[in-house]
Amino acid sequence: MKARITNFRGSRRIKTGNQMILEIEGIDSKEKAEKIIGKTVSWTAPGKKKTTIKGKVSAVHGNSGAVRAVFEKGLPGQAIGQEVKIE
Repeated sequence: MKARITNFRGSRRIKTGNQMILEIEGIDSKEKAEKIIGKTVSWTAPGKKKTTIKGKVSAVHGNSGAVRAVFEKGLPGQAIGQEVKIE
């Protein structure tokens, strides 16, 4: 399953580097998004090394099917807008 990183999780002043908001293809409601909680997420860095950072879907974000994912370590800003895999 594919998803797209939309933003960091955070408030007006503080952004949390290892928590991201994801929009999943084909999921457009809170009820459908609740079934994804607990699944593994992986982001692969572009470039020669192909570093993979793994995380986990932790909660639903809002009513339109977005979810919150917590990664092992912080993702770079270049990750916003890129795709991740959900297993």
